[in-house]
Amino acid sequence: MIDNGFPLTTEPNILREMISPPNIVSKVLSVVTGSSSNVSNTLPRSTATCVPWRKSDLKHTSNEVYVNLNEEMDATINKEGTLVKCEVYGEIEVNSQLSGIPDLTLSFANPSVLNDVQFHPCVRLRPWEANQILSFVPPDGHFKLTSYRVKKLKSTPIYVKPQLTSDSGTCRISILVGIRNDPGKPIDDVSLQFQLPSCVSSADLSSNLGTVNILAHKTCCWSIGRIPKDKSPSLSGTLVLETGLNRLHVFPTFRVGFKIMGAALSGLKIDKLDVRNLPTRPYKGFRAQTRAGEYQVRS
Repeated sequence: MIDNGFPLTTEPNILREMISPPNIVSKVLSVVTGSSSNVSNTLPRSTATCVPWRKSDLKHTSNEVYVNLNEEMDATINKEGTLVKCEVYGEIEVNSQLSGIPDLTLSFANPSVLNDVQFHPCVRLRPWEANQILSFVPPDGHFKLTSYRVKKLKSTPIYVKPQLTSDSGTCRISILVGIRNDPGKPIDDVSLQFQLPSCVSSADLSSNLGTVNILAHKTCCWSIGRIPKDKSPSLSGTLVLETGLNRLHVFPTFRVGFKIMGAALSGLKIDKLDVRNLPTRPYKGFRAQTRAGEYQVRS
């Protein structure tokens, strides 16, 4: 919203109050009156408060607040199988359906693991700087409370062991995948993608679990799904090189995908969430999940 060329506000809650969404009535009125503006002539009361991201007269029939820890693991494993880099990028997302002006406090069992923390404007900085506590009056609905990184992790939940040998115009490939560090929850949506070298003319690949497909631009995709605890997924096959080439000189990098519901691999643990300024006790829900981000295994 612009006032005389200067930004008045960028808060979504205020903008929703000031600017009505288009509908049939507004379109008819714009034709009759010749005015196409759907901007309110009066400012919402929240523009004059210390919490402009929230309406002051919010009412919900059932007071609920949900906190989600969403994490992505970035990892690099070199061709010797050594973990070169492993860190987690995380976001704490909140879905708040609370009446009035609630005051929330979120604390952690181990806040010292967090790096590069960024906050929503609703977070009070002094409680965080003094005690690593997130104190805030939340916006209504879904929003990102904070983002963070957890660096220098020592282990990954799964391992990928590729072996490639090349001679006589072919390349034999064998890949093993398994659970390295059991997170205590099922590891789902496991996949492996790699680019076949341009000098490969054909490929014959098969696996004991999941499906293997050669996509466009010679991209090989091995969709494994959930890793069973009693069976290690494996892929094997032969790559045939172009005529005149004896052996493969450039080996692929494997991109790993996975999803783990109910686990934050950073090790971050929520201690408790306190809610004040409500007449009744709200329902509080918590959920964590981790996905693979830039997860690479070199061969």
